[in-house]
Amino acid sequence: MNNSEQLRIVSLLPSATEIVASLGLTDALVGRSHECDYPPEVQKLPVCTQARINAEKPSATIHQDVTQLVQSALSIYEIKLDVLEELQPTHILTQDQCDICAVSVADVETAVAKLTNSHPQVISLQPQTLADVWTDIQKVGVALNVSTESVIKNLEARVKICEQKTQSLLDKDRPKVLCVEWIEPLMVASNWIPEMVKIAGGKPLFSVIGQPSPKLTWETVFNTNPDIIIFMPCGFDLDRTRQEVMSLTQQPEWENLQAVQKARVYLTDGNAYFNRPGPRLAESVEILADILHPETFQYGYQNQAWQQL
Repeated sequence: MNNSEQLRIVSLLPSATEIVASLGLTDALVGRSHECDYPPEVQKLPVCTQARINAEKPSATIHQDVTQLVQSALSIYEIKLDVLEELQPTHILTQDQCDICAVSVADVETAVAKLTNSHPQVISLQPQTLADVWTDIQKVGVALNVSTESVIKNLEARVKICEQKTQSLLDKDRPKVLCVEWIEPLMVASNWIPEMVKIAGGKPLFSVIGQPSPKLTWETVFNTNPDIIIFMPCGFDLDRTRQEVMSLTQQPEWENLQAVQKARVYLTDGNAYFNRPGPRLAESVEILADILHPETFQYGYQNQAWQQL
């Protein structure tokens, strides 16, 4: 019997599902969260969570609903205990980084304590930087008894290629970049994003590596006047991002932004790439390199992962 036949993994986190798949253990996955959708074959797995909010609503309404739940001391997500009981997992993957992004480790531990048919090991991830993501991949590999060396080496090498091509750029050739993680209220993408912007040859605005996403006013954006604006809203694909951003173009000062005048406003599939601290962050660095320095990089992600507004 091989390792994957003994394992019964439930992943309650999209990035963790992608980590498990990158380690060659897709066949060992027996359950997923309602948001786990990659690689595509995981979509047929039983769903073990559900949201208490409607993610199809506009960003302002979602923010309002989330705030009300948090103020009521309610979790945003529910774990389907009956499904977990039936699946009898050996391992459950979750996170301890953001209670708004996915099921919290506390909720998982509460659910696990109620299981009678299994006693799974809970693996909780808490990445803030790229190095943390690679460490998390290693942590998952150790827990699942599988080697991570080649996977991590490959990811680090891809990031290094971008870094080497941009490290000789002069300060004046590094554009000021605003990465938007949420539209209403306006929030700046942080944690690993500013680090990735630097690697791709830009100067990240309003965010600090490894720190949570700060709120921002449009007045500050207009006063700072970024060279490039990149929208990567949490949980939104390209089409959904375009829908949300169109309302911003009605802002009175919008047309005066140099990023708008120079056609350097971009939409990305934040849900598939930037918001998920897993293997596809290497692709996300390449996407940023494509956008920031098209004269140097042609990775070919345009239209699939990003578009000009």
